[in-house]
Formats: sequence, structure tokens, C-alpha cells
Amino acid sequence: MFKRILYSTHRILGTILSILFVVWFLSGFVMIYHTFPRVSNIDRYAHMDILPPNILSPDSAVKSLSEGTTFTKLSLRSYAGKPFFETMSKEGTTQISADSGAVSNKIEITPSFRQIEEYAKKWCNADIVKVDTLRKLEQWIPFSYLKKDFPIYKFYFGDQDKHQLYISSQTGDALQFTNKDNRFWSWLGAIPHWIYFTSLRQNAKLWTDVITCLSGIGCIVCIAGIIIGIRSYIIQYRKKKKWGSPYRKFAYKWHHIMGFVFGIFVFTFTFSGMMSLNDVPDWIAKVHNPSIEESILLPHPVILQDYKLNVQKVVEAYSGEIKSIEWAYFGQKPLYKAIVGKKLLTIDASEDSLKLLNLKEPDIKTNLTQVHSEPMKISLMNEYDNYYVGLTDHLPLPVYKVEVADADNSTYYINHKNGNVRYFNTNSKVHKWTYQAFHSYKTGFFAKHPILWNIAMWITLIGGTFVSITGVWLGIKFIIRKVRKFKKSLCLKRKDDKSF
Repeated sequence: MFKRILYSTHRILGTILSILFVVWFLSGFVMIYHTFPRVSNIDRYAHMDILPPNILSPDSAVKSLSEGTTFTKLSLRSYAGKPFFETMSKEGTTQISADSGAVSNKIEITPSFRQIEEYAKKWCNADIVKVDTLRKLEQWIPFSYLKKDFPIYKFYFGDQDKHQLYISSQTGDALQFTNKDNRFWSWLGAIPHWIYFTSLRQNAKLWTDVITCLSGIGCIVCIAGIIIGIRSYIIQYRKKKKWGSPYRKFAYKWHHIMGFVFGIFVFTFTFSGMMSLNDVPDWIAKVHNPSIEESILLPHPVILQDYKLNVQKVVEAYSGEIKSIEWAYFGQKPLYKAIVGKKLLTIDASEDSLKLLNLKEPDIKTNLTQVHSEPMKISLMNEYDNYYVGLTDHLPLPVYKVEVADADNSTYYINHKNGNVRYFNTNSKVHKWTYQAFHSYKTGFFAKHPILWNIAMWITLIGGTFVSITGVWLGIKFIIRKVRKFKKSLCLKRKDDKSF
């Protein structure tokens, strides 16, 4: 009974999903080198307005807000030649002119189409040949959170690369920037691999459920296949006292052999794809203190009195290049995040003199002792490990690694030049393994040996593709047999009816 269920499960579900497995593996080759297009920070920074040399002081600007307003975000930038402060509080987002200090709760700085068009021209040297006004999501902007930006303007450029730029009518910011090459590779890679079809992807929950369901069924197919493969080898050995596949037909034999060798990798690939969209359950890896992660993500209220460095000094120091400033914190240390040219600089605002942030071990210890009373080990890490890994995303080194002896095995990776923090507990470490390590071999070892990483990825994908293609062929043969059997039974039934 168990044998029958096992074989039927593998045959029927495998037949249904075999083509999807082929698509996943073939698109995986492309995904090594090309992903879904997006607006890069370098492009975004390059096309921002430069701030004027003289601006209204933030103290004067926030006086325009209601008394007692606490805001968790304060930034300064310019659009279409108009500099403005932007604050975020419980009441919402407020924009204040950096010239007059007039408050606009209704976001009166919403740009006109002419201003947006002028901004779009900065992105490409070619002429704009066409503009669409979008009120529906489409293939290159399939994400539901972009609906707030409707209508979205789509600019077509007449250059050889066929660039297309999407801009929000609400903020005037670029949402997507594509060309014919990355659109082509996306159709072969990211779109089929992630099932990034607009009708599905715009509903994030439905998309997550579909991926989880398909990959979950795929895992069942893999487990059944692995058991069948091992069982077949054992039976063959017991009969003939030698190891070998009992199958003689080409497709059966090589599906069995390659499935035996690569089956575990096909399973981990499928399982990790499912885990990319799901959390590790608490019963597997319990989070003892959820407030730790919440405290890291919780925005620090902006208190202007903390900033000893006058923001006007920063503007003057980078005059002609500075494009925006954001008020930020590392723990209790005030910072300015300034976009200068095509770079994001982090400036220490705790003293009156202008200097770039350079955190030291005491700064980090002071910050973390506010969260942890347990012993901690702080070290400067110059190589990637299994959790702070830069393969395709080129994470900066060195960073401070902080290991805390708490119930969650908390580990922090802190960039001393910008104060960015990556936090892992036991649960997120397990998730790192069950997703990135299994799916794309994103581990410390392969980060140190990128050539071996490429070889491992290619071997796995070739093996998985062969298993999947032979699976498709066997699936077709299975369907043909079933159709013939059905036709035969139908003919026999008709003969019986006539004889009756």
C-alpha cells in the first residue's frame, strides 16, 4: 500500500510539476548573472537636484509644526529647484519649504508633469519619444505598494538601448528604469523563476501562497523520488549483488541515476525556494526576546538639540555636490546621512567639527549595553562568515561583529563607517541556512572562493535540469499511457453496450 502511494505520488505530482522544475532550473542559470531590473542608488543619486548654498535652519522650519509634535524622520532635499524639509510623525508626512517654512500637510510640493518631464530628461541623453499615463500595474512595476503612486508616468526614450523610465506622479521619484537587455534577461530569468507575472505578483499574499503551495508540492515529489531511488538500488543489489540501476530504458535509467545523485540538491533548492517567503516557525527555533529586533527597527525620535554640528556647515562643505541630508542616529549618537555626488556619506553630528563617522569599539559597546546586560564579544571582522555574506551584493568589509551570550544567541554586524546594523538570532540564522545557503550557496566558504561558487552552481543546475527534463519526458509517456488506457476502456465499454 505504501509503495503504491509512493510511486503514484511521484508519478502524478511529478508529471504536473515537471515543466515548472525545468523552468526553475533553466532560469536559475540566468539568475546567476541577471536579476529583475531596479533603480540603482547610484542612478538615483546621480539625477537628484543639488541643494542651494543657503537653507532655512531646521529649528526655524519645525517651528511651523504643531507644538509638541514628535517626529521620527527629518530630511532635506530639493525637487525642481525647490528645497524642502520632510518630517514624519504619527500625524503623517509633512513637507516644509526650506525657503519660507510654510507647512503643507497636503503635500503641495507634488510636482507638475512639466517638472517630472524635466527630471526624466536627466536619466537618458536620448529624446523622449512617448509617454504613457499608467493607472494599472504592469510587468516592470508589478508591486502592489506602488499603487499609491498612481498615476505613474512611463517615459520611452529613443536610444539604441530602448530605455524606459517610470516616475511617480505623487513624489516625482523614479520607480523603475529598464532597457532592452535587462528586460530580455528578465523574461528568461527572474520573471519565470519568481513567477513575476503582474496579475499574480500585484497580490502579494496570493503570490506568496502560490509559490509556497507549488514549492511545497515540489518537496513532496522530491522526497518520494529520493525514497524510490534508494529503494530501487537496494532491491537491485539484493537481487544481483551489485550496485546499478534496475531500469534499462534511457529516460528511466538516467532519471533514476541523476535523481539519485542530484535528488537531495533538487529538494534543497525547492525547499529553500519555499523558505524564501516564509518564516522559520517558533517551535523549530524560538525567539526568546522579540523586543530586541523591534528596538533595532524602531525609529529614534529626532531631537534637533542633539545635533552639535550645524547642518549649514555640511551644506557649505559640500557646496555644489550635496543633494540631500537625513537626520539619523546610531544609538544615541546623532548622524547626518548626506548624498554627495553619487555617494552616501555618514557624518558624525555629535561634535561641532565636520568629520565622517568612524565608530570605535566603545561606541558600539555603549550602544548595545542599553539593550543587553549579558556578556558580549566584539571583534573587527575582515572576512565574510556564514551570516554576513557578500557574493552578488558586495557587502562592505571590515565590520564589527558582536556576539552576545543571551538566549537568542544574538549576533550583530555593524558597519563602522555608516552605522548600519545587521542582526541575527537563532531563528534568523536558521532561516539564513534554509533559504540563502541552500538556494544559492551563500556561505562564507563560497564568498571566499567565488570560482568554486560558480562551478558548484553550474553543476547543481545542470544536474537539476537533467533530472527535470527526463522527468518531463517520463511525464509525457505517463500521460500517453493513461490516455491510451482510457480510450481502450472506452472502446471495450462501447462493445459491451452493443452486445447487450
